[in-house]
Amino acid sequence: MRMEKVDLNLFVVFDALYQEQSVTRVAANLNLTQPAVSNALSRLRKLFDDPLFVRSPEGMLPTPVADNVVSDIRKALSLLGRSVTVNARFEPIHSEKVFRLGMNDLAESLLLPHLRLTVQKAAPNITIQSYYVDRATATEDLKAGSLDLLLDTPAVNAKEFGHQALGELPYVVAMRQEHPLAQQSLSLSAYLDNDHLHVSSRRKGRGQMDIALHGLGKRRRIKMRVQSYLVASQITKETDLLWTAPKVLANKTDLYLSPLPFKTEPLSWNLYWHKNAELDPASQWIRQIMAEVTRDVLNPDSAEGETD
Repeated sequence: MRMEKVDLNLFVVFDALYQEQSVTRVAANLNLTQPAVSNALSRLRKLFDDPLFVRSPEGMLPTPVADNVVSDIRKALSLLGRSVTVNARFEPIHSEKVFRLGMNDLAESLLLPHLRLTVQKAAPNITIQSYYVDRATATEDLKAGSLDLLLDTPAVNAKEFGHQALGELPYVVAMRQEHPLAQQSLSLSAYLDNDHLHVSSRRKGRGQMDIALHGLGKRRRIKMRVQSYLVASQITKETDLLWTAPKVLANKTDLYLSPLPFKTEPLSWNLYWHKNAELDPASQWIRQIMAEVTRDVLNPDSAEGETD
């Protein structure tokens, strides 16, 4: 196969079909007619000598061949796009770019309202899309160009990524206002004698508190494990479970807060991007915005002082 005879637009259709799994949606997204998308799919099938996508009640599902090549196709499209735009001027006020961010519900709830207000002022036509995906998938999406930025802990480690430390979130112990331990100094023994709520996107594994307690030869009783920080807040309000939560989030609830009765590292946030986007003006702009928004959210007193 000679590449000069291959229409590169076919790969744009392939990527869109893989993501949308619908000829109708792809046609709308790419501003094409449905016959044009079907024709492109037919040419792709001949090119790869494989059906690539098969109809099902759930939509156009990819074949194993499509699964095998999608990562390379996305990397190629991303590289081509970046090579075209790397030295282009980026004018936020006129841009209609869509930025795709990876973050969990904690980061979404804390950052997205402020990010929206900040972006709206400087770039009213820009769109922000946020997704929560597991760490392994998120790093692959960064490599493939499906995500522009990933906000995560420093556990992410890949040579292909640039990164920036955004800030630290210290912990407190949250409980309902009528909890027997409220309105008194919380000791380590009392902390360990009570039942706990733990937030984690993983089905199993120790959290940061449990690792710190293990170092002290101690162990807490986790009676409930959930994925959402916002759900955890409601559960804590209606039960006697103790919830060890980032202080910046706990401050937004009406729960009673006590200092953590042992030392542990705060939750750290890093921002990650693929090194291919290092010099991309649009990537540089959104990274700066993210850093400023995070700083203001995590240090509200400092932000107020700068405004005065």
